[in-house]
Amino acid sequence: MTQRTEQEVLERIERIRRRPPRVTDERITLSHGSGGRATHTLIEALFLYAFRNPLLEPLEDQAVFSVGSARLAFTTDTYVVSPLFFPGGDIGDLAVNGTVNDLAVSGARPLYLSAGFVLEEGFPVADLRRIVASMAAAAERAGVQVVTGDTKVVQRGKADCCFVNTTGVGVLERPVRLSVSGARPGDAVLVSGPIGDHGITIMLARGELGIESDLRSDTAPLTELVGLLLDAAPSTRFIRDATRGGVATICNELAEASGVAVILDEEAIPVRPEVRGAAEILGIDPLYVACEGRFVAVVGGDEADAALAALRSHPEGAAAAVIGRIGDDPPGLVLVKTEFGGMRIVDMLVGDPLPRIC
Repeated sequence: MTQRTEQEVLERIERIRRRPPRVTDERITLSHGSGGRATHTLIEALFLYAFRNPLLEPLEDQAVFSVGSARLAFTTDTYVVSPLFFPGGDIGDLAVNGTVNDLAVSGARPLYLSAGFVLEEGFPVADLRRIVASMAAAAERAGVQVVTGDTKVVQRGKADCCFVNTTGVGVLERPVRLSVSGARPGDAVLVSGPIGDHGITIMLARGELGIESDLRSDTAPLTELVGLLLDAAPSTRFIRDATRGGVATICNELAEASGVAVILDEEAIPVRPEVRGAAEILGIDPLYVACEGRFVAVVGGDEADAALAALRSHPEGAAAAVIGRIGDDPPGLVLVKTEFGGMRIVDMLVGDPLPRIC
């Protein structure tokens, strides 16, 4: 067998990376909705292929475009969380906050939402009233209005109680252009607070583990926190809320799109003891567990201290931390410096360890 040179091996790896993704599954699985590798393959190979256009191609959580002199952000999301009610929130405020946050992390000020409901025959009206009241309270807190919507009812057994879709529009009033491809070597990676609270709360609320805890979902609007960050760190390159797939998936998206290495410090990553303990029982890494009120941001290294101080000045950012840095090698990979001084690779989420978390 011919011995390949190191350069030939690297070139072969690069060719493999550039191959267009293909959906090899014959049927949709839960993994396709996890936010990890299967989700990305489905989106890129099927949806992006069919709908390709300049606004969709960046594959951000929102589209940013201009209408006249105004720059607008537009996003949509569907919520299928189980159970519908959980410590710290419910499907209603989750739907409002999730869509508000997808707008906010683009630098936009959220303005208006739509609300669509898919209800199963037999669903208690009292539960629907509770969900709608929660949405109204969350919208008021976030400074947005629900201005249109839709309702569908399906036969008993054709859905799971209640699904909610929310679509949002916001306006960009700052001259920012945040992008997953904007990270540069020397930048700092920040997280706005403890990670994994939401995903673990949902798992414990199902009662499958038999563990009692005071842990609550972190669902919350992030508009004010993002504003503080952008004011303190004008060089901010990228912000994204760490929902499905968690911090690990965001960092992998960042590394691949920017062609950089994301190097995280395990000891610096804020994780509550309850989250860490439950994650160990489940055999998963907290880096993959979803949040609903936390974001990952990349800022210029010289503005990291100012950014951190600004985040910690707000109650939602009191436990914010600088968790890593952007390097130039190895490009496209996420590395974690462990508590023991070693390094491990953190890939994008494979499989679906926590189904139906949002």
